Amino acid sequence: MTRSSSGNSSPDASLTQDESFVGTSFRGLTYPLGRFAPEPGTLHELASGVRWARIRFPGSLGHINSWVLDDGAGVAICDTGVDIPLCRQDWEAILAGPLSGATVTRVIGTHFHPDHIGLAGWLSARDGARVWMTRGEWLTAQLACADARDIVPEDVIAMRRAAGWSDEQIDVSRAEGWGRMRQMVSPLPIGFHRVQDGDVIAIGDAEWRVVTGCGHSPEHACLVNDAQGLMISGDQVLPRISSNVSLGASEPEADPLGDWLASIDKLLGLSDDLLVLPAHGEPFRGLHTRLNALRREHEARLDELADFMETPRRAVDCFTKLFRRVIDQSVLGLATGEALSHLRHLEVTGRAVREVRDGVWWFQAA
Repeated sequence: MTRSSSGNSSPDASLTQDESFVGTSFRGLTYPLGRFAPEPGTLHELASGVRWARIRFPGSLGHINSWVLDDGAGVAICDTGVDIPLCRQDWEAILAGPLSGATVTRVIGTHFHPDHIGLAGWLSARDGARVWMTRGEWLTAQLACADARDIVPEDVIAMRRAAGWSDEQIDVSRAEGWGRMRQMVSPLPIGFHRVQDGDVIAIGDAEWRVVTGCGHSPEHACLVNDAQGLMISGDQVLPRISSNVSLGASEPEADPLGDWLASIDKLLGLSDDLLVLPAHGEPFRGLHTRLNALRREHEARLDELADFMETPRRAVDCFTKLFRRVIDQSVLGLATGEALSHLRHLEVTGRAVREVRDGVWWFQAA
């Protein structure tokens, strides 16, 4: 995480963001194409058999990058956009234009978030293609889409209260309802093709190696093409925003930030020469520089929180230290999850202790 505000309410990004880069090099990263991005409904060839689509959607991120990989006589599509008319419009233009006559052979989802798999079912049904994902992401997607409750579960309310939400904030969240995932994701097929860490997938004439990470999501898959020096990073490595790492009610005793930091160490084992193809932003070089910056940012925030907790603090008390911005209701859930992930990591690593008073979690430096 970094210091300047993004104002982003997407589950993909933390509530903090770097400044915009100028030119083709910024903060140790090199952007071979600069600020270039494909126009809606078009594809841009990045390398032999690898094309880039930018799919639009509303919000501060404004887009997701999708990757179209030549796959014999057809194409594999990696990450899709949300199931809304704007995203479908962009894909319909691509399918009628640069991909006219091409068969969709498979749809690959790096992880379960709706901007990544929202149109996976729709695209896979077009030509009877299989969806390819890790099991952890697939099952999480199915669980989230199958949750038909309209009322916010009481254990979620209890966790929000534990984080320090006021009665008014809880009442507003109740009115907002639950189960929005299924509204953003086209129906997924029952079956899928499982990918695992270390798998080598032959797509057309190329081989892509699966490298998983977690923290942002349960079993996020990156794809590395060593021969061409390419890495489809999804949300595991983004050039200017920090992926959201949240503690959630589904696994309240987990340590997602610990998982995220361990994934950074794992990804540092990859070549630093890769051209990184992120889900948001522009292709860049400087993988190790970015990974080390992400780790330093989280470690600095952990140190600040530890100093701040000389007296007991709730998650909501830590927002100013973590985000340097006003947290309103629109991003309250994301801010809470991210604050809790940091506090929980301090607890797991023995730097903080937690006391429960009247259902509220109070954290203090150990």
